[in-house]
Order: sequence, then structure tokens, then C-alpha cells
Amino acid sequence: MNWDDARLFLALGRETTLRGAARVLGVDQATVGRRIAAMEKALGTKLFLRASDGYVLTAAGEVAFGAASRMETAALELQSKLEGQDDALSGVVKVTSTDSIAIDVLIPAMATLRERHPTIRVDLEVTTQVLNLSRRQADLAIRNQKPENPDLFVRRLASWPVGLFASEDYLARRGEPVPGTEFAGHDVVGFRPHIEKGGWFTLVDEPSRQGTVAAALNAGLLIRHAVAAGLGLAEMPLVHGIRDGLVRVWPERVRKARYDVWLVMHPDLRNTARVRAVADFFARALKDEG
Repeated sequence: MNWDDARLFLALGRETTLRGAARVLGVDQATVGRRIAAMEKALGTKLFLRASDGYVLTAAGEVAFGAASRMETAALELQSKLEGQDDALSGVVKVTSTDSIAIDVLIPAMATLRERHPTIRVDLEVTTQVLNLSRRQADLAIRNQKPENPDLFVRRLASWPVGLFASEDYLARRGEPVPGTEFAGHDVVGFRPHIEKGGWFTLVDEPSRQGTVAAALNAGLLIRHAVAAGLGLAEMPLVHGIRDGLVRVWPERVRKARYDVWLVMHPDLRNTARVRAVADFFARALKDEG
């Protein structure tokens, strides 16, 4: 099995459908199916069982998947080490981040970066998922969650206080909540994963048990827009609430846990000129934001 076949085999093993594997690899479904069939013929064994809902690895396929994964690890390690010696300020840098940070900070910074380094292209992906830097799904990640992987290079870029905000329209209709009443008589907007875990959540460390959840959203930018539309009260970093022209409620109170922003990259890429340039540029932009 050569490396090109291994990449295709791994993609189908992970995605379980021809369409998913084709999307990841940037080829058509027929190519994936044809090459898998040729691979099985060359190896003299079935690697996948065709089920109604996709492709399932056989016992032989499980063994092959482990071997192909080791090939991938070695290939990516070699690529990272070689790119770590790259002094050229040109090429593609893949970045992943959250929606609010991308729109407020990274895209404006990209315009200035483009003027200074016109041969560097930034491919920016906004997602709530933590992409795998070890598998080179991204070169840089700028997120509000610190990764647990000790092998990654991690640097805190910002630490923003978090406050409670509402729109002028909402406060005109409903008034301010009374501290200690757990938002009785008020609508609140929350982060959906937090709501799904416990049913209620806190806003600037005040329980929301007596409040009514007006919206449960899975992204910070959606929460900001929901508050601006007058749906209810929500907490967010002060820089976001002020930027959006929202009214800060209980200005004397902030959440105990701050909103930290982390830069994450594979350590082998720290010496790659284009990656380092983009990382430094975004780090300065985030520092200016706070």
C-alpha cells in the first residue's frame, strides 16, 4: 500500500461513506470506489463491508487501518519537520478559530497581513470543533479552549473579562433583573451545550433557574446577535458587548472565569516562516483588541 492509497483508505475508514471520503480528499466518489476496489484486489482481501449506511472495516481492514495510521503519522511528522526549516514567507497557512474572533479580529488583520506579505494565503475555517493539528487539519488554531494535548505549542493571547448584556429595547420592555432572584421574570440566552448538560446555567455566576430560556445557541456570534435582537440577557466578553453597542447590566459584576484566547500550533511549525508570521500578526491583533 503506497501513501496515496493509504490516505484514501484512511479517509474512507474515518468518514465511512464514499461521499465523505471524496469531500475530504477533493476527488469524486467514483474515484474513491474504484481505487478501494483495486486496493482490495491487489491485497487479495476485503478491507470494507458495504452496509446500507456506509462502509465498515473488516478484521483485515482494522489491521490495515492501524498500519496506515502509522504511515500517516510518520509522513506528517516528516512534513512538519521539513516545513519547520522553511524560511520562505509564502504559501498557505490553514487557520481555525471561533466565529466572533474570526469576524472581529482575524479577517480585518488578514487584510493588513495581505498588504505586508502578499504571497502568504490564509485559509480560515470557522468551526466549533477542535480540529486535529497533529493530523494537519490546521496549522494554527485560535480558540477559547486550551487543548489537553501536551505535545502542542500553546500560548495565551488574551484574557477578557465577561459581563452581562442586553439590548436597549429589551431593558425598556422588561427592565433590569434584580440580583439574587435568579432572573425571575426575565428571558435569557445561553450556550446550547451548557443548557443540554444541566438544564439551567449561570450568567455572571448568577443561576438562571427562574429565568426563561428564550434561545439556546451553539456559537458566540449567534448569542451576540440574539441579544442585539432583544431576545434576552446573556453573558459575553466585555469587548464583544461594547463592540456591539449593547447595554451592560450589573456593571459591577463580572464572571469569575475569564474568556481566554489561546494560540495553538504543532511545535515543528514554530520555525516555519509563513506560519510564524501569521501567528505573530494575529497575536498582535488580539492584544490590540483587548
